[in-house]
Amino acid sequence: MNGSIDSIGNAKQILHEVGKVIVGKNETMIKVLLAIVAGGHILMEDIPGVGKTTLAVSLSRALGLDYNRVQFTPDVLPSDITGYSIYDKNTGEMRY
Repeated sequence: MNGSIDSIGNAKQILHEVGKVIVGKNETMIKVLLAIVAGGHILMEDIPGVGKTTLAVSLSRALGLDYNRVQFTPDVLPSDITGYSIYDKNTGEMRY
């Protein structure tokens, strides 16, 4: 299945596909799908082994999206993920 969620039927089909892999997390699946449709960001926190990564991979495959995972550790900074700007003294400008 690829793509746009332009109707309730498409959303139900997406949830049905993900539901083949994820069991008992219907409310979480709906919330994550809503965040994707709204163009938001998702941070899933829970104890290990409850299916966070499986849910993300399943949804990305059902929607035909790319999937990337970031494993945070105490020494990871936001700029490690997003990058940062540095001053270029030759041009006098900040360069990303």
